[in-house]
Amino acid sequence: MPFDPELDDEFESAVDLTAGPDLSPITLHLSPEACGQRLDKVIAGMVPQFSRARLQLWFEGGFVKVDGKPAKGKATAYGDETVVIEPQAAPEDTAFAPEAMELNIVHEDEEIIVINKPAGLVVHPGAGNWSGTLLNGLLHHCPQLVGVPRAGIVHRLDKDTSGLMVVGKTLAAQTDLVRQLQARTVKREYFALVWGTPLARGTVDSPMGRHPKDRVKMAVSSSPFAKPAITHYKRVATGTLDRRPVSLVRCSLETGRTHQIRVHMQHLGFALVGDSVYGKQHLTPVFHRQALQARRLGLVHPGTGEDCEWTVPLAEDFAQLIAQAGIEEPGDDVDGDEE
Repeated sequence: MPFDPELDDEFESAVDLTAGPDLSPITLHLSPEACGQRLDKVIAGMVPQFSRARLQLWFEGGFVKVDGKPAKGKATAYGDETVVIEPQAAPEDTAFAPEAMELNIVHEDEEIIVINKPAGLVVHPGAGNWSGTLLNGLLHHCPQLVGVPRAGIVHRLDKDTSGLMVVGKTLAAQTDLVRQLQARTVKREYFALVWGTPLARGTVDSPMGRHPKDRVKMAVSSSPFAKPAITHYKRVATGTLDRRPVSLVRCSLETGRTHQIRVHMQHLGFALVGDSVYGKQHLTPVFHRQALQARRLGLVHPGTGEDCEWTVPLAEDFAQLIAQAGIEEPGDDVDGDEE
């Protein structure tokens, strides 16, 4: 089943986790028509399956040989040479490989895995993070996930956001979880520490899209391409951090846009503590990451049909931060506003 981009704007198209790069040597015989041309241009035309940038790296590494000797791309072809290319794997070619890592598993059965992701762990391989991701760890922990798109991942958290995620161990379970997300029946509750004192409760119903000037960022947008984004929030407690007022806020998501809570709270004027992307730059040294945790997760079990819910304590660094602000960590049954 294809993934609905509404579930997570950062997910790319499905990747075949079982496919690996073909690193067999390639032998080429140049024809007289190549005489007088640059060698890299000639070879690029003969192996269009490789980008010129990758071919250039292979030239620089000595992996392109002409008549048995390493060649330079800018050299001139004579038209009667034998060229041997020794393809080298790029980082992204081996990104979907199993890697042993410690996973904080809250629940696991035949259908699903619920994980308490630590801050600093990237969920899915991508530019700059081709290894050491949660996906790599899942493939090692549960090899059968190689046959499930994205190793069963149906939603994800930002690198520096901690908390609960669910993974489908089978294609049927993953499909069911995706449908629950599409129907907006999955309960996702977060705690965030924000600068300032927002209203006791409220709802942000503001569509989101890519920032018009900074493509790395998301933003509230009136563009026809913006997608619906709805966040409900309640103020749980207030305190003081760095001699400034802060509030512990509980956020519940109806939609799952990239950076949704961070963008919506900033849009209200209450940026997350430690948020170096959307927050106040002169205040970001107060905390080393955005103060955000996916604390509670509720869903219908795809195998049994039972209502399930999991809650985890705040991550140690987050708990220390709110204690520093004079706020006591709420219990599992917190449901009200600040008294």
